[in-house]
Amino acid sequence: MNEIKETLLQHDISPSYHRLKIYEYLLDNRIHPTVDRIYSDLIKNIPTLSKTTVYNTLRSLTEKGLVSQITIENNEVRYDAAVDFHGHFKCMKCGALYDINLDPEGLPDKIDGHSITERHYYFKGICKNCSSR
Repeated sequence: MNEIKETLLQHDISPSYHRLKIYEYLLDNRIHPTVDRIYSDLIKNIPTLSKTTVYNTLRSLTEKGLVSQITIENNEVRYDAAVDFHGHFKCMKCGALYDINLDPEGLPDKIDGHSITERHYYFKGICKNCSSR
């Protein structure tokens, strides 16, 4: 928990108990959860938690670069504590969202003179677990 507290402090985020627990949850649960999932999982042990606190904390973590937002479907925003370069695969059968390794080598820094500051790679299909059933 001290490491999480230090990370928040280094990114100018006050390490309140709720912020610590939300960030810890994201680090420990690489399932790309939605706000509803984070809230429903944490409220069991933190009865003072509000959905507004979850939204505000995620906004701060995203603004400071500790978390990224993933929007593959228009009606669903998920959160990812892995901010290194990678892509995502969404299973259209079970709805699971997986990290996938991608090689950033050879990707352009500019396209038609435009500087690239963000990249998002999303793939959809049927995951290997659903394919084997």
